[in-house]
Amino acid sequence: MKKVRITAVRIANYKDLSEKYENVIEHACDLNEGDVFIANGWQRPEGLCISAWESMSPFVMTLSHGGSNFFDGWMKNPKSAMISCNDGFRPVSFLLETLDEESS
Repeated sequence: MKKVRITAVRIANYKDLSEKYENVIEHACDLNEGDVFIANGWQRPEGLCISAWESMSPFVMTLSHGGSNFFDGWMKNPKSAMISCNDGFRPVSFLLETLDEESS
């Protein structure tokens, strides 16, 4: 099983939706663009939001077990995926990339 690098590449913030629908939440998302996490196989990296992990974990699991080429050529790098968390107010786009390093 391989390790998978998870990089936060874009963080959106829909303030109009938050103002209209959301109760105020402090520290709803503490990630920054460029933050990197390493998934050791199926284990959620420390500091990665549980909700984001739930959105991406099937893809991480597939990549860590050698899967690739999601949706027949979706990604230029077949050993990668671009996944967003399910926060409708502050979605974060994550780039998942299979590393050559074996998980422990």
